[in-house]
Amino acid sequence: MADITLRLWSEDDLWLLHRANTAEMTAHLNGPESDAEVADRHARYLRYVETGEARMFVIRHGTQEVGSIGYWSVRWREQDAFETGWFVLPEAQGQGIAGRAVGLLRDDISSQGGDRRPLVAFPETDNAASNAVCRRAGFQLVGTITASFRGADLTMNEWVLDGDERRGS
Repeated sequence: MADITLRLWSEDDLWLLHRANTAEMTAHLNGPESDAEVADRHARYLRYVETGEARMFVIRHGTQEVGSIGYWSVRWREQDAFETGWFVLPEAQGQGIAGRAVGLLRDDISSQGGDRRPLVAFPETDNAASNAVCRRAGFQLVGTITASFRGADLTMNEWVLDGDERRGS
């Protein structure tokens, strides 16, 4: 089995966002973005990496780029937290790649200065694969919320992994 690694997002990674911007890949995100929105997302990821505002990564399976994962600061339930989100391209799904990428992301958070805030994820309630990744990664399901996303309501599960659990304490 090929190793899973993460590398910081770079200028050459725009194609990956376009590959993920299909009806199939965005079915649990209220549909695809426009080309301009994809370009804006890419520019944000580059800015995040440059400023340290967030950590955005390409997921590599061996020598192949197969997805993306990242984390950024949010305010959740009146506390500071990190939010995470990911995608894995269709040809690489079903191999445990997202779950292993979440593990690497947890390691990265720990290596960035020992911040103990919780890690949260908000997959759409019907997204069985992403909810399973959260469950297997040790997140706890703590609720369900509905919020506007891409111009429509989206009902999401609230998963949380507290800072102590994230570090194996």
